[in-house]
Amino acid sequence: MADSIAATSLVGYRPLCRGFSVKDASCKRRSSGNCRVLGSEFTGRKLVALSPRLLGWKVDRLVVTSIKALAMELTKETYSFREEEERIPRTWGYQADTGVDRKPGLWPPENRADNASLNNPLLRQERMGCGWLGAIFEWEGVIIEDNPDLEKQAWLALSEEEGKSPPPAFLLRRIEGMKNEQAMSEVLCWSRDPAELRRMATRKEEIYQALQGGIYRLRSGSKEFVNVLMHYKIPMALISTRPRKTLESAIGSIGIEGYFSAIVAAEDVHRGKPDPEMFIYAAQLLKFIPERCIVFGNSNQTVEAAHDVRMKCVAVASKHPVYELSAADLVVRHLDELSVVDLKNLADIESPEFGSLEPEMELEEEENRSTAVGVDDIFW
Repeated sequence: MADSIAATSLVGYRPLCRGFSVKDASCKRRSSGNCRVLGSEFTGRKLVALSPRLLGWKVDRLVVTSIKALAMELTKETYSFREEEERIPRTWGYQADTGVDRKPGLWPPENRADNASLNNPLLRQERMGCGWLGAIFEWEGVIIEDNPDLEKQAWLALSEEEGKSPPPAFLLRRIEGMKNEQAMSEVLCWSRDPAELRRMATRKEEIYQALQGGIYRLRSGSKEFVNVLMHYKIPMALISTRPRKTLESAIGSIGIEGYFSAIVAAEDVHRGKPDPEMFIYAAQLLKFIPERCIVFGNSNQTVEAAHDVRMKCVAVASKHPVYELSAADLVVRHLDELSVVDLKNLADIESPEFGSLEPEMELEEEENRSTAVGVDDIFW
């Protein structure tokens, strides 16, 4: 091995007749200046000189010895590296889930819904199944009928009272789903004083309730669907940017009190949509991980906020047409079009907890595109 490396290592050095002292057949030293660059080729593991003038020459022993020493060092380094690899223990045994992230690529994949602290194996198995899920409902446009014109009139009336310029239509569309304080400070830029923002937000709600008249109407199919979820004991949460007092009185007036395990109102969060703070807090109250929560909303802001925290989203086409809500996981016109089987199938989709397939799909599309271009080029 050392001799072979020594022979092949000559290629990396300068030519034999340039820079080394050589001897001819008469054992007289010649200067290397009279030598020319010689051509050579490999035959198997030996270096064969093409010029017949080298037949009687011998490389100086010191040079050969240094090359062999270098080759031996390289050989020792190679074998020492292999020995270090063999010393590394390779254990392929599976261990119990301890809550610590495991290395990717092992099977079965990690399930974030699993809870190793549960002593009951049946409860643990139920958590890992697709039936373990929670539902988060928006209030307006999903449970009850929404009237966006009243919201617009309330903002215009408030701006007139406060002596502010009336917000244009594109700003009104932008602040949909936001808290009143958030819209006034970040989008409308009416004030930065927290006390002033709370005062104007309270006044805006008073104007809205006066225009609305305290009349709430359930959307078609909403109560039936909520009753189905109650029958299957699926926990539900209700979220809204309205004040809690207004929300609770409205729930009592339409007769659905006791249906929701948790209610998230304006006082419970700092920001509204598209920030997912409301959805995260609702999932915490339901004691579910975000990957096992399904959000029911009626706008693209809801879809964006739900997907940001890896929640599934069902869009209800109450305010926008169906084609504008295509980013959602499911789109329906009324909630009674859904069944519990639909929700379980939606929860059973391989979510980011089992690895996302989106990058692979994108690569396949690119490969298909390049193949199509190549075929066209060949055809023409």
